[in-house]
Amino acid sequence: MGLLGGTATAAYADPKVRDPQVGEPQAGERRDAAVDSGPAGESLKRLEAVRKKIDDLYRKAERATDAYNGAKEQVELQQKEIVKLARNIDRTQQKLAALKRQAGALASAQYRSGGMPSEARLVLGADSGAFLDNATLMRKAQQAAKRVIGQLSRTKGELEDYSQAATDRWERLEENRKKKDSARRDIKKQIDAAKKLESRLAAKEKERLKKLEDELALREQQKWLDSGVLEEINNKASRFGKKAIAYATAQIGKDYVWGAEGPDTFDCSGLTLRAWQAGGTTIPRTSQEQWRQLHRVAIKDMRPGDLIIYFSDASHVGMYIGDGAIVHAPRPGRQVTITGAGSMPILGVVRPDAESDR
Repeated sequence: MGLLGGTATAAYADPKVRDPQVGEPQAGERRDAAVDSGPAGESLKRLEAVRKKIDDLYRKAERATDAYNGAKEQVELQQKEIVKLARNIDRTQQKLAALKRQAGALASAQYRSGGMPSEARLVLGADSGAFLDNATLMRKAQQAAKRVIGQLSRTKGELEDYSQAATDRWERLEENRKKKDSARRDIKKQIDAAKKLESRLAAKEKERLKKLEDELALREQQKWLDSGVLEEINNKASRFGKKAIAYATAQIGKDYVWGAEGPDTFDCSGLTLRAWQAGGTTIPRTSQEQWRQLHRVAIKDMRPGDLIIYFSDASHVGMYIGDGAIVHAPRPGRQVTITGAGSMPILGVVRPDAESDR
């Protein structure tokens, strides 16, 4: 893992391994101003501009992907609520039907008694004691009937409230679906723009572009390591974290695909989601929600298995595996890989299994 800094950066800094197509100096020589201003220098500047443009497009697309995934997650939650509501309505309807039957039975009992005033029945009855008992029972039955009617009315009101709530939830569900569709269209536009830009490059330029990306990542990683940060980070993974790391690293080499959650392809948060499910913990789907909802820890306190959130908009996430490295799904056209934890701007660190520590 130490090669993600130091030695690897030195290799890229060695003039002997530079790409001759862009006019790099020979071993022991220095580039002069004339070379920088010549055709090779212009080619390098153009590639660097292309790299920045592609990176920007994929960053925008990644934000759109998280927006889509977030909307999709909300749709699924709404659907669960609708199912729950439908079951409640069904139970209420069954209860309503049972109460109606009970009220009907009471009405039938009163009808069979003749509906005669209790005074007349007292006079006409042969057994006044028995009649008084019957009259008491009748009054109780009438009171029970009133209670049933009141309960029926309340149940009807509850049912109407449920129906209104169902309507409101469906409206919100439709709004979420529209957001999801809009995000999906935005994603496609961003991906198509980035792919079109990359497709214009020749094979050697694509190779050089990849090298430029790696060089930048290694330079940023070296800066991070030079800060002495690893001297403070010496925590060990939890037993849950070990399982999550084992899953994530087993996916190395699999392609990045927008919105994918495995098992054959992943996006960045899809990989961390599945890895921590393997570790026994369910976490939010998107990197933004992982940053918002999970327990935050200081960089000096992070341990293998923790998630590092990148960029100010929390649009990327990787899993720390120790020794200054992460495993992550970078972007379209790339595969799940290991890279330096400091190779991108770090927003912060979150711990999925923080509850198990308490």
